[in-house]
Amino acid sequence: MQSTLTIAVIAVILYLGLAGWVYVRQDAMVFHPLGEILATPEVYGWEYEDIDLHTQDGVRIHAWYVPVEDARAVLLFCHGNAGNIGHRLDSIRIFRDLGLSVLIFDYRGFGQSEGRPTEKGTYLDVRAAWDFLVTEKNIPPAHIVIFGRSLGGAVAAHLAADLNAEHAAGGLILESTFTSLPDMAARMYPFLPVRWLAKYSYNTLARMGDIHSPVLVVHSPEDELTPFAHGQALYAAAPEPRMFLEISGGHNTGFLSSGAVYVDGLRSFLEQYVFQGSR
Repeated sequence: MQSTLTIAVIAVILYLGLAGWVYVRQDAMVFHPLGEILATPEVYGWEYEDIDLHTQDGVRIHAWYVPVEDARAVLLFCHGNAGNIGHRLDSIRIFRDLGLSVLIFDYRGFGQSEGRPTEKGTYLDVRAAWDFLVTEKNIPPAHIVIFGRSLGGAVAAHLAADLNAEHAAGGLILESTFTSLPDMAARMYPFLPVRWLAKYSYNTLARMGDIHSPVLVVHSPEDELTPFAHGQALYAAAPEPRMFLEISGGHNTGFLSSGAVYVDGLRSFLEQYVFQGSR
């Protein structure tokens, strides 16, 4: 009896210790920034502006504005939770080939941006990028497409939902995006009360009904990190007009391995909903 009780006590201590470790380590589990930028648009011979943005709470955010001649619209790029803007040149190339100028920024604590990443901070960061396009570049909101991949999709959806109908973006693209971080954590740690432990929400699903822009959801059934069902749920919650693009490949490589399926799907969405309004 005593040994059984001892084992039970040890099990409880270990369980509580694991729960405490997950709670304390959340920042490092959510954000994986890299400081050194190993490549710039110069790799492809593109002209670009190296920009410092300033958020409402006074943090300096680093960004690139990569224009194309006779751009049909501008893409505001919200990247995922790892690396920095220097790891997104392949994506920038695809969007440029589609006729889009690109503004890509690093969240606070990533790349050359100041500060430390937080959920609220990322929302302030993307708002600074949006304000730069609208105020400094004088780009009409209807000519701006907000794009987010993975965690960046949650950031992009939050911005799009905060814009009223009169100043809505021309389009919103969510690629490989989750419904919420607690939903993801519950899948990864089903044996822990992660919804109680979660310090981060990034509740993309909850914001979908507030969006006034056409929505494209891009997801792969082979995504090993974010279940395909999350993309389907986001699409189901999005108001019309909306499109769903099914690609193939893994979470971080699907946009490349899907080739023409991915590019043609983006082009179809842009031609139907964005370029018509930006002429």
